[in-house]
Amino acid sequence: MLLFADYKYLYLLLLIPLFLVGYAIMRYARKQRVKKMGDPALVEALMPSRSRSKGWVRAIFFCLAFAFFAIGLARPRTGAKLAERTTKGAEIIVALDVSNSMLAQDYSPNRLERAKLSISRLTDKLQEDRIGLVIFAGTSFVQLPVTTDYVSAKMFLGSIDTGSIPVQGTAIGDAIRLSIKSFSAQSEKSRVIVVISDGENHEDDAVAAARQAAELGIKVYTIGVGSPEGQPIPVEGGLLKDKEGNIVVTKLDEKTLREVASAGGGAYIHAGSEEFGLNPIIQDIRRMEDEEFGSVVFEEYDEQYMYFFGIALLLLVIEMLIGERKPRRKLFEV
Repeated sequence: MLLFADYKYLYLLLLIPLFLVGYAIMRYARKQRVKKMGDPALVEALMPSRSRSKGWVRAIFFCLAFAFFAIGLARPRTGAKLAERTTKGAEIIVALDVSNSMLAQDYSPNRLERAKLSISRLTDKLQEDRIGLVIFAGTSFVQLPVTTDYVSAKMFLGSIDTGSIPVQGTAIGDAIRLSIKSFSAQSEKSRVIVVISDGENHEDDAVAAARQAAELGIKVYTIGVGSPEGQPIPVEGGLLKDKEGNIVVTKLDEKTLREVASAGGGAYIHAGSEEFGLNPIIQDIRRMEDEEFGSVVFEEYDEQYMYFFGIALLLLVIEMLIGERKPRRKLFEV
């Protein structure tokens, strides 16, 4: 089975009909110019060696060469098979607040985008650890189950915004309970939940949820995003206002986040503009006992792009050697 690593280059194949149409238009325009010069039959008689068909043959060879080149750019691969792999590390589930308050701009460009950037950098530092992603506002949702596929983790991370959860609010406790359920069945020891939020919990008892996680051997860390003095929340058309017309200011609730981290046996960290707070958590995770995880992955791909590039080059050479003149001698001429 032929698989492609970069499918987007296959769209170049759509240019081939345009090449053929363009060449047909060019030949038609040339015929019109010949008619202006004189009788087409007389002009043809003056150029007996010019072939009418070789132009199309060259165009077809060029299009074939371009097609093989485009397929080569898409990196065709074969030979993939399922294989069992054992890795050692920890399981980390990041619970990310996506409520409207995360649009406040006490970080550049805002709290949510800054948090997403830091999580992306976190995946770059992981080795064989498994990472999962839970997003929450008024409710919670598993955006990415625990995996070692860091490329997919970044892809899912990029699609997150404040509209990912339709119910507004900040239910930290619900996010922690969902994170507890999201760990794999193989994981028993090195399990960590990292809650990234401004701490304005209005929905449930987050401390009780963190205490439940600690009883199961799961550490809960919290990262506070925002400033104690607060910032307004940008919305389309201005700033978010309450029912009385006053501008809503969202403030960092460090007290709640400290209590959650304390109950969960972890630590609270205030996110800075440069150091977001994930590095100290990674250092603590490195001190944990690594667990073994068995997983089934695709591996052993054989790259085939070089063959397609070779065929494309050969077709281009043939196209250049064809020329536009008739052969001087007929094959098998006696």
